[in-house]
Amino acid sequence: MRLIRRTLRENKNMLLKTASYYAIHICVAALVAYAVTGNLWAAFTLSLLEPSVQAVAFFFHEKAWARAERSKERIAAVPVAMRQGA
Repeated sequence: MRLIRRTLRENKNMLLKTASYYAIHICVAALVAYAVTGNLWAAFTLSLLEPSVQAVAFFFHEKAWARAERSKERIAAVPVAMRQGA
């Protein structure tokens, strides 16, 4: 439980961004699904399934980008002479 609380606290902004993205995605997906199927039940089902999977993928996508940025910053912090093997 402590790990979950820590993860939530450390990733608060990213999780809020993911939640807002999720809400917008559900609305867009519902409209598109209804336009394609003409069936309200199918539209709601599709609009909840796909964005739910997408929200989880988005969270990990953001984590990967953050890690890449930190790595890039660490490399930039190394003096040029050390990077060139001198």
